Amino acid sequence: MSVMLKLYNTLTREKAEFRPIDPKNVRMYVCGPTVYDYAHIGNARPVIVFDVLYRLLRHTYGEGHVTYARNITDVDDKINARALRDHPGLPLNEAIRLVTEKTERQFKEDAKALGCLEPNVEPRATDNIPQMIDIIERLVTKAHAYVAGGEVLFDTRSMSDYGQLSKRPLDEQQAGARIAVDAHKKNPGDFVLWKLSSENEPGWESPWGRGRPGWHIECSAMSGRYLGEVFDIHGGGLDLIFPHHENEIAQSRCAHGTDVMANVWMHNGFVQVEGRKMSKSEGNFVTIHDLLHTDKFGGRQWPGEILRLAMLMTHYREPIDFSVKRLEEAERLIAKWPVPETVEGKPDAGVLAALGDDLNTVAAVQELHALAQAAKADPERLRAFAASAALLGVVPKKTEIDEAVASAVDALVQMRLEMLKAKNFAEADKIRDDLSAKGIQLKDGKDAATGERVTTWEVKR
Repeated sequence: MSVMLKLYNTLTREKAEFRPIDPKNVRMYVCGPTVYDYAHIGNARPVIVFDVLYRLLRHTYGEGHVTYARNITDVDDKINARALRDHPGLPLNEAIRLVTEKTERQFKEDAKALGCLEPNVEPRATDNIPQMIDIIERLVTKAHAYVAGGEVLFDTRSMSDYGQLSKRPLDEQQAGARIAVDAHKKNPGDFVLWKLSSENEPGWESPWGRGRPGWHIECSAMSGRYLGEVFDIHGGGLDLIFPHHENEIAQSRCAHGTDVMANVWMHNGFVQVEGRKMSKSEGNFVTIHDLLHTDKFGGRQWPGEILRLAMLMTHYREPIDFSVKRLEEAERLIAKWPVPETVEGKPDAGVLAALGDDLNTVAAVQELHALAQAAKADPERLRAFAASAALLGVVPKKTEIDEAVASAVDALVQMRLEMLKAKNFAEADKIRDDLSAKGIQLKDGKDAATGERVTTWEVKR
């Protein structure tokens, strides 16, 4: 069952029917991580959002007819600083390799735990330096770039319609009290394409000397190499609209002489944590790894499917307040869903219609929940539920617990019963609350034969 897909395009500020350039080769590029630190929960949102879109595109056009590229930025001044901090005794290039390989590996593990499919292509910036140099040479030749102060800079005045994506005309981008303008720039908005490297910095030979690329040129080179000069969809977070995506468009269009870089530009909203902007100074900086493997958020670990569902319960373009309350809500919801033996079958029409309306995952989750209730008494609906849950990447899982942990829980349950008999309700409640925080739910009842209190327990999904 195919779906009529409408997407909101940041470039036009309108929602319109998606028409791929080639239905047999649908192409999407999404900005990936800069691998110098563990990905935080804000980074998780575009990973999840565009994974849902990737799944929907594959369902609509066929698995072999969609190419999803998500890059890895492994050359950046933040990476250099982290390498010097973490490995001060090593040569910089070796230290950088250790940092980027470790962080990239962790990012991919986190994305997998969140239920995300691997993109078709995951290019690393350092594997595409020749392509970057080629684009810069074209821009210099076409007078869209110039060399000054040891840098190659893009001349924003050379592009008559620069600023279309962000709707920020050049005249409104003048230097002010808060913006320091380098003296070698022709215009305040000009940005770096290539900069020279010192002996202690990573660098590559180029027509302008040994140096390294600016941030924006990386994505222009990688998207052009793997998807073509013009492709279907470009995605990322709202914070990337300006300057990153605006400058990508400028570089690519001016280098290739095209009217657009991508036909549709999609951006997910910001993420707050417990009602506040996430920052290390606020003490609410939470990584995906923290959520999955530590007790730093809500005093417990959270399964990947719960994190994913919590994200999908807000429309991707809206801001989201990521909180323990939201995670608990997602956990309660998924606990009411059946665990299917297989995900074979056709997704439900209601779920498809919701996703086709600009990835309305809020409506899709509501449809999925209604389907889950109906599926308990209808095998056909169960198959539709399973396929629909797989399309969203939130298939409920059977929860297993090892024998040693089960014995420990049994002992605590028995201890609680003794506390209740002794009317030590405070300690009994503490045991119940501690187990609940670890995902163990207690259920009190009475033995039908003796009338004595009995307690059973189960692992909350």
